[in-house]
Amino acid sequence: MIIKMSEGGGTATVIRRNCPGTKAVEYSRWKEEPFDEMDSTLAVQQYIQQTIRKDPKDVDVILNAPETQDEGVWKYEHLRQFCMELNGLAVKLQSECKPETCTQMTATEQWIFLCAAHKTPKECPAIDYTRHTLDGAACLLNSNKYFPSRVSIKESSVAKLGSVCRRVYRIFSHAYFHHRQIFDLFEKDSHLCRRFTVFVTKYNLMSKDNLIVPMLEQESNTGESEA
Repeated sequence: MIIKMSEGGGTATVIRRNCPGTKAVEYSRWKEEPFDEMDSTLAVQQYIQQTIRKDPKDVDVILNAPETQDEGVWKYEHLRQFCMELNGLAVKLQSECKPETCTQMTATEQWIFLCAAHKTPKECPAIDYTRHTLDGAACLLNSNKYFPSRVSIKESSVAKLGSVCRRVYRIFSHAYFHHRQIFDLFEKDSHLCRRFTVFVTKYNLMSKDNLIVPMLEQESNTGESEA
């Protein structure tokens, strides 16, 4: 974090940056800032990341948009954040998700996914599918053609978010059904799959039939047992 004093020793301006050499325990440890005081084109991303740092378990608060926030931009920024965090799961999967052992991108025996990164969609080893999918999502979400602004987004571009959600969700499902220990450890810290599941359900970005990792069912069962 950098603090700059204005000329004449007036009000200090806090620049929220992690400087080179910042220790892990001090990473992004600056004071919270109200959304309406965030004066930046990246305000939505900053606000989302701030609420995640405060409590990654509190999915409802993280997904609750400020009253004045455009819904299209809100969905877009959340999907960008999901993809960034999913890279962490992809790195962990590399330790055991090998092309020799996971020759296809599968979930249960009923689900085999084709990789859309090729001219004609075809089967890929699961770890390659994961890399291709995250690379493809990053290319689309950073495209100046479809998303030239972080402040307003055309409805035709917002419509593309659903297909990205369906593809990246397959990374969760493969990890859950084939690398459960890695999935559970990652989910325990990040709560990312639960947040993603609530997100796509809330905004109707995926059919519930395709949500095969039982995140919402676990919440229902927990609620029933507590009752």
